[in-house]
Amino acid sequence: MPRFEFLRFSGLLEGLRGGLLRIDVLVLYPILALIAVGFGEIEILLVTAFLLPALLALQAFARAPRARRDGGRPAGAEGTHGLPTRASLMAMLDRIAAQSPAEATAAIMVHIDELASVTERWGGETVDDILLRAADRLRAVLRHDDMIARIGEAGFGIVLHPVRRASSDVLLGVIERMETALRQPFAIGGSSAHISASFGYCTLDMAPAPTGKSMLDAAEAALAEARGNGPSAVRAFSGELGQRRRKGSDLADRVKPALASGEIRAWYQPQICTDTGIISGFEALARWHHPEHGVLPPGEFLQAVAAEQQMARLGEVMLYNALAALRSWDRAGLSIPSVAVNFSAEELRDPRLADRIKWDVDRFDLRPGRLTVEILETVAAQSEDDIIIRNIEMLGSHGFNLDLDDFGTGQASIANIQRFNVNRIKIDRSFVTRLDKDPKQQSMVSAILSLAEHLGVATLAEGVETPGEYSMLAQLGCGHVQGFGIARPMPFEDTIAWAAAHTAKLADTAGIGRQAG
Repeated sequence: MPRFEFLRFSGLLEGLRGGLLRIDVLVLYPILALIAVGFGEIEILLVTAFLLPALLALQAFARAPRARRDGGRPAGAEGTHGLPTRASLMAMLDRIAAQSPAEATAAIMVHIDELASVTERWGGETVDDILLRAADRLRAVLRHDDMIARIGEAGFGIVLHPVRRASSDVLLGVIERMETALRQPFAIGGSSAHISASFGYCTLDMAPAPTGKSMLDAAEAALAEARGNGPSAVRAFSGELGQRRRKGSDLADRVKPALASGEIRAWYQPQICTDTGIISGFEALARWHHPEHGVLPPGEFLQAVAAEQQMARLGEVMLYNALAALRSWDRAGLSIPSVAVNFSAEELRDPRLADRIKWDVDRFDLRPGRLTVEILETVAAQSEDDIIIRNIEMLGSHGFNLDLDDFGTGQASIANIQRFNVNRIKIDRSFVTRLDKDPKQQSMVSAILSLAEHLGVATLAEGVETPGEYSMLAQLGCGHVQGFGIARPMPFEDTIAWAAAHTAKLADTAGIGRQAG
């Protein structure tokens, strides 16, 4: 019998049983029996005598396969598509931890990669069918007593029935079989759909505590790590991973207060002209002055900012800090032509972004050309997004400088460079590393610089760390450089002293040159 017909039949029996076992119906059974005896109706007597046992037997028969399939979960524990829920997984793990602590078990979390793109192509109804079949394939790989549950929109949770020994090799073998099963094409009409999955797992001895919740949380942490390195990645839980997850959770809780209080603010890294050595600008880079963890770079907290949907607020903070820094440098008598601020794809999808930036610059009484808007090459390549295109075009028309960041790592076309009136391309650090020692790197950078020259676009190399790299970039004709070899990012309070010292050093060098001449 097909699975859904079976479930409907089981539900019908449950309803019939519930109705006939109500108190007000049960009291009729003795009366019916007495009537049958009084009138000599043996048929009614037989029906009355056997009806209740028959119903109970039929209901038990209907429940038995479901109980075996669901790993003995309690009634009412069904979730999506008739599978157990997370609570059922947790209960099974708690039971194993309490009854069989010496035996090995594992919680495995599965996430279907890029399900949104599969849904976009095939539609939600087809994806539901794929997920049903995916669950059947996973169940076919697992043992009779293992439990599988649906977790979220695109995931499954699995608890393995305890065994005497479950080494990492054994678990990885189980995961490999599941991965192979999911990779097989799903027939859809006359075509086929393909999916992949990422896996995270935690064994009982890996878990921070011997509880179902602890094991599931740990497996989910491992899955999050796998998804960050996916698709089709597998990760096991570890103590270090748990610490990072707790730290990430703590950071997420503090994001909004940190943005409001100024804990998250701009630091500045100088950019130098290779022809003259003078400061051609600063780039504003986010730093979090965390009261417990110290100063954190963006890589450690941007995920928390994004998770709290505060990327736009972070952009506002960075822009305000950068414009305020320009005014302060002017008052200090420094000649800083511009400051660069990076804007994410999320911010560029705000239809009001360009006008808001213009209003902020006007409010500080600054010329538009003193703000450089940095846009990742991968974002500029998204030419199908009308709002992003409109914002980039409007930023250029307002007079802001446009830098194409991480050039060489994306797919931005020459047409887009001209279309958006890009002022400068930033050569990615991957092309700069060991440039003075690697002829292939030199050829690649020379090609980029030649392209920029023909397009009339300025160039800046980032990630410059050694005098040799600086010298080679200058020889090849790169106009501007930035990196640790020149100066590390610094808080605003240090920029004025650094700029004054750098300018004085240039003056001393020029004086020595004149004396030698």
